[in-house]
Amino acid sequence: MKNQFAIAIVLLVSTFSFSTTAQAAKSEDVRQLLATKNCQNCDLSGAGLVMSDLSGADLRGANLSGANLSRANLSGADLRDADLSGAGLFGANLSGAKLAGVNLLGADLRNTYLVNAQLTDVDVNTANLQGATGISSEIANPEQFYAWGVASAEKGNLQQATEYFNQAINLKSDYAGAYLARGIARYHMLDSKGAFEDAQVAEKLFTSQKDTTGLQTAQAFIIEIQTPVEGKVRPAKPTLMDFVGSLGSVLLQFLPF
Repeated sequence: MKNQFAIAIVLLVSTFSFSTTAQAAKSEDVRQLLATKNCQNCDLSGAGLVMSDLSGADLRGANLSGANLSRANLSGADLRDADLSGAGLFGANLSGAKLAGVNLLGADLRNTYLVNAQLTDVDVNTANLQGATGISSEIANPEQFYAWGVASAEKGNLQQATEYFNQAINLKSDYAGAYLARGIARYHMLDSKGAFEDAQVAEKLFTSQKDTTGLQTAQAFIIEIQTPVEGKVRPAKPTLMDFVGSLGSVLLQFLPF
């Protein structure tokens, strides 16, 4: 949660500073980029490049701090050593992009497409990656994937949540909380068999880890799964906490603090 708080502060500061940097980009550099897709070491700070087609662009060393690249196509672009601090990349396509050495301090990468993106020597801890697709397990820890999964589930995106929990488990095979959370997501996707299997694994892990609170939650979930569905009413947009009421809030203990 500390990392998330830091991200929020950086993004807030970036929002207030955006108005002062919006005119900072050199117009000739912007024209060069759009015309040739070749703009190494250009000053594009604060540039408005929403939905621009920059696929395969050479932006090595470019200053894109505070730039608005929301929903831009940057697939295969070379952004090595570029400055993307405070940049808006919401929904951008970064598949196959070269991002080694990029500065992502306070960057908004929500819902970005990062399949096969090269993120060597990049600190993603201060960037907002919520909802991003194709995040490599090499650049995030299990707790981060778990936190993204919980946030996605609370928004009703259970398939995405499940994918995040899968990555958390792949990185940490004894992550009891992730098994429990994935089971709950599966349960709300009407996969009772998968939910029950995850709940059993979580129960065993909580037992071996002597986590009494976690064990009680897993057992409560198992009872919920085994209770006849007659008379049950599931919400249209369930959250991870619905199945056991106040007990469900225990899942918050598995978020990184």
